[in-house]
Amino acid sequence: MSNRLTNLIAIILLTIIFILSFFGMKGDSLTMDELAHIPAGYSYLTKADFRLNPEHPPLIKDLSAIPLLFLKINFPENHSSWKEGVNNQWWFGNQFLFHSGNDPDKIIFFSRISMILILILLGWLIFKFARELGGNFVGLTALTLFSFCPTFLAHGRLVTTDIGASLGVILTTYFWLKFLKNPSFKNIIFSGLTLGVALLSKFSLALLIPFFIIITFIFVLLKETDKYSAAFKFIGKGLIIAIIALLLIGVVYQFHILNYPPEKQIEDTKIILESSPSGFLKNLCLFMADKPGLRPFAHYLLGLLMVTQRAAGGNTVYFLGEISASGWWYYFPVVYFLKVPLAFHILTLIVLIFAIKAIKKDWLKNHFIEFSMLLFLAIYWFISIKGNLNIGIRHILPTFPFTYILVSLGIKKWLESISFKRFAFALVLVLLGWYIFSSLSTFPHYLTYFNEIAGGSKNGYKFVVDSNYDWGQDLKRLNNWLKKNNVSKIYLDYFGGADAPYYLREKYLPWQGDKSENELEKGSYLAVSADLLQVGKGKPVKGFNQPTGYYNWLNQYTPIARAGNSIFIYYIP
Repeated sequence: MSNRLTNLIAIILLTIIFILSFFGMKGDSLTMDELAHIPAGYSYLTKADFRLNPEHPPLIKDLSAIPLLFLKINFPENHSSWKEGVNNQWWFGNQFLFHSGNDPDKIIFFSRISMILILILLGWLIFKFARELGGNFVGLTALTLFSFCPTFLAHGRLVTTDIGASLGVILTTYFWLKFLKNPSFKNIIFSGLTLGVALLSKFSLALLIPFFIIITFIFVLLKETDKYSAAFKFIGKGLIIAIIALLLIGVVYQFHILNYPPEKQIEDTKIILESSPSGFLKNLCLFMADKPGLRPFAHYLLGLLMVTQRAAGGNTVYFLGEISASGWWYYFPVVYFLKVPLAFHILTLIVLIFAIKAIKKDWLKNHFIEFSMLLFLAIYWFISIKGNLNIGIRHILPTFPFTYILVSLGIKKWLESISFKRFAFALVLVLLGWYIFSSLSTFPHYLTYFNEIAGGSKNGYKFVVDSNYDWGQDLKRLNNWLKKNNVSKIYLDYFGGADAPYYLREKYLPWQGDKSENELEKGSYLAVSADLLQVGKGKPVKGFNQPTGYYNWLNQYTPIARAGNSIFIYYIP
């Protein structure tokens, strides 16, 4: 295939990403994390004050807020959620979006535009990386897998850090591998800057540091003749890269705390880290929090400690009929198996079988880039499985790009080595067609996508919820259903970031799962978010002491409708 045709197809695929994301997001309500991220990003750029949402680095939120600078927005700086308390991000987010005279839908729409552009940039980089590694066929195959990935299409249009993390991983690894091959001044600079960008995108990307150390060590052992001299050379230049990344982090964080009073920063830090088990790092963070020049790094360290503390603590979730706050080691493998299209699993299986048969003793030396990708996948998967924070497949999204590239490369090599090429090529085309159809048939409800093994999107909630299925995206669709069916009042137990009274107005009647069925008037309508419904029905694991089973009484009723896929609507006669 010619380069010109390859580029044309790539442009078409990237355009498809934009179309599916742009038109898919228009009906989505504000999701849970966007309630904190969108207002926080706007506060950073307009107030240079990082008091909100320090548990995530600022870069992605900054980018999402740039279009908002061209809108007329009221900032509730005199509200208690901004002036008082510690990290009142949810309260402030609700006040900023829904109770300050702003147009929340316009703010949400323009914030998400930036995220779609980041998604397209990620797609282009996957294409570029894959093409350089395996040629035009590999580049287009990897880009096709990315372009129709339901999980990327679901989260790529939302203001969260997950897509930024995926971009950070592949961008930084791309330049680090170039640095290993040619440690020139240019590659040192780009490696430092891209590492800084990655660390400013998501705290979990701190895993890139040990990953780069390991692959650099292995590279020296495999490729260099004078190993001691090469080791010292890479150590020295690696330190320069680290300094560049730290300087970038310091400059960015310095801007974000320009108007964040030092006395408030240290007060907030003390309260946030009060229960932190990280003794030395906690004390170091407190020591730096009010010191000029060190404050930016203290705030970065604060966020990193908050993330590790939350990952260890877990979150109350529903999974395979059970309720737990401590997680399951098999959570991510199962969710990956159910939420990734079945056609891709078959392609992966074909490649794995071929790779096992084709691998040779000198494979590592001749395929260092592929090995590096596999090593990153192993590290990231291991850490994810060991953690207790089981709230969504989005947390392993940074592993997807390398998976697509490796599978695409494996498909090419399989097709080149097999004797019945026409049949094999036809099989690949059928599987890719199935993959694309499976994705398109879910539009626009990509957040609720589940594959054929799970019974499709309508049944995914039976296995797992939270950001895998229900993140509050269907509230506006519930309001549309009420209008269409002339329903004047509805009780609602809603999980998400949007403000139910704002959208439903006089139709809204608050409901909580711990209320008794007898408190509902006869002839009432009740809507329950899938997340809250399943948490209210699941069985507690051993040691889980919170109330459960309070929604079992709804088993006697069949939902009369759903808003989107995630809000169940009941009529109680």
